[in-house]
Amino acid sequence: MAAVGRLMTRDTVLLLCDMQEKFRTNIVHFGSIVSNAARLLQASRILGIPSILTEQYPKGLGPTVLELGAADLTAHSKTQFSMITEEVIKELLALRSPKKAILCGIEAQACIACTTFDLLERGMEVHIVADAVSSRSQTDRLFALSRLKQSGAYLTTTEGVILQLVQDARHPNFKEIQKLLTHPSPDTGLLAFFSSF
Repeated sequence: MAAVGRLMTRDTVLLLCDMQEKFRTNIVHFGSIVSNAARLLQASRILGIPSILTEQYPKGLGPTVLELGAADLTAHSKTQFSMITEEVIKELLALRSPKKAILCGIEAQACIACTTFDLLERGMEVHIVADAVSSRSQTDRLFALSRLKQSGAYLTTTEGVILQLVQDARHPNFKEIQKLLTHPSPDTGLLAFFSSF
């Protein structure tokens, strides 16, 4: 059967990449990116999907921003661009090697790209949440998303992910999830890219 990229709660992990204080003023649409990632984290908690958080060189780039709502998660410190460090590999193994990753954070052309390549090479299905990923340069963001799609990653949105995971209004947690969808995701400048995909 052909892979269609269907998301399910089983065998899925949410990856939160490097949403740190020093990036706040440099990343385009930073507040909206973090807001969307925070909704994904809330939905993952409701649905029992595990989450993994990394920080790029926190000594210089600061901690994860508070508004992500990830204070209870262990932040895996790294200097390499990929999230797939030895510590993260151990955590994935402890989770019984999930087959699908939902990926959000920064920057698209660096840490998101390197993480995606590593995950794809490990045989995982990667779902990049385009409205929860950004860069300092929107040119880099555009070409990174396009390149990662060519490599086999699926591009999706915050609301698209959440609704795929629930799949039915009769889901026992639907009312809680519905509260996360009361307002549409904030604009993150993706419509300007639409003709490129």
